Amino acid sequence: MTAMPIGCEVIRRGDQRYEQARKATCRNRHVPDRYPEVIVQATTEHEVAAAVRLAAANGWKVGIRSGGHSWSCNHVRAGGMLLDVSRLNQVTIDKTTMLATAGPGCRSDEFDDLLAEQDLFFPVGHCQGVGLGGYLLQGGFGWNSRAVGMACESVLALDYVDGDGTIRHASPDENADVYWAAQGAGPGFFGVVTRFHLRLHRRPPVIGARLGIYPVDMFEELLRWTHRVGPTVPNSVELMFVVSRRLPNTGQPGILLIVAVFADTEEQALDDLSFLETRPEAAHQFTPFGQIALQKLTTETMSNYPLDHYHVVDNMWTHASADELLPGLNRVLEALPEPPAHFIWMNWSPKRARSDMAYSLEDETYIALYGLWEDPAQETTVTNWVLDGITDLSPLSSGIQLADENLARRSGPFMAAANRDRLEAIRRERDPAGRFHTYGDVPEVG
Repeated sequence: MTAMPIGCEVIRRGDQRYEQARKATCRNRHVPDRYPEVIVQATTEHEVAAAVRLAAANGWKVGIRSGGHSWSCNHVRAGGMLLDVSRLNQVTIDKTTMLATAGPGCRSDEFDDLLAEQDLFFPVGHCQGVGLGGYLLQGGFGWNSRAVGMACESVLALDYVDGDGTIRHASPDENADVYWAAQGAGPGFFGVVTRFHLRLHRRPPVIGARLGIYPVDMFEELLRWTHRVGPTVPNSVELMFVVSRRLPNTGQPGILLIVAVFADTEEQALDDLSFLETRPEAAHQFTPFGQIALQKLTTETMSNYPLDHYHVVDNMWTHASADELLPGLNRVLEALPEPPAHFIWMNWSPKRARSDMAYSLEDETYIALYGLWEDPAQETTVTNWVLDGITDLSPLSSGIQLADENLARRSGPFMAAANRDRLEAIRRERDPAGRFHTYGDVPEVG
């Protein structure tokens, strides 16, 4: 190995701390059997640049970790360098200009806490602990994104380190091709982002929700209703449901209908939620409208994703009808493992024209299967439920979302074909040495 001082922690394979450091880069307890040669824990952009130069000197490919929420642990690759930038988490906020900067290791819920103090808003991720690096690169499918757009559409520019170890800036006016690629390339981005420059939004004065709990035998009726009303639901509203054999806070099997709203006034919120008057009867309970802090909504979301669990996740976009989806979803429901495994249905029905960017694939409905387990003996059952369920439904899929990708086990389109071709052409020009991993070279797991 060619050695050079880079000013930060470099942990080599075989070091006493190596395995602990490798596992610590993944929230998923199911860390794949892939072992980089070195793990670098950078704390500044100059250390990032030095680390990439070290990788170049040794002929290593580089995988990058920011928050570690990738269920597939995409950043953990065989050989090469695992570059951990979670410590680059500095934030600046300017309320006057409605602008912010944030490091890739800044966690989206912590960013929201800082913004809330100044009545500002950014469409942060639905889960706690998500690093802005991976979140923004894959698109940023977050709170109130139906109204304000994908989070990456609020990225005005970024600072990054290229394959030669040079610190660069990308915006619509400088390295515009790299800027285009960074908005949706996800784990296939050919650089290391060290800072995002972000446009902020006014915080909605009213954030609230209504929750309904339905018995599992209402699944078909609820699915037909959500498909019927979904295209007409206002952009201010997020409509989704979670199906589990034991719902958090109830301990019983059921379907949790979640209806969040972001509005200027409570009157507007109630008007935007008026479509709920047509909801199916026979809910075990249905809460009245109440305002709720976004931090609380995020905390409640995390009740479905407890720590120290193994995870296998897969997903699909679709515009299939309820009639087309029901046979496959019923099979998913019949085979649903013990909690906290669950699946979600989410109305997306995009009405906004998107920016010109790499992110380019979405559809009316989002479906994701989340396999979680604690006992290693459950791995085969839960993994097969996820893979068999999504594979069964895949003829109805228009593609996948990179946030919940499972590309190590199952391939699928995640951007429009023309955008993918353009992205790969930019990669060949910008990273001719192949310093950064692409999507197709993840070895099979297990």
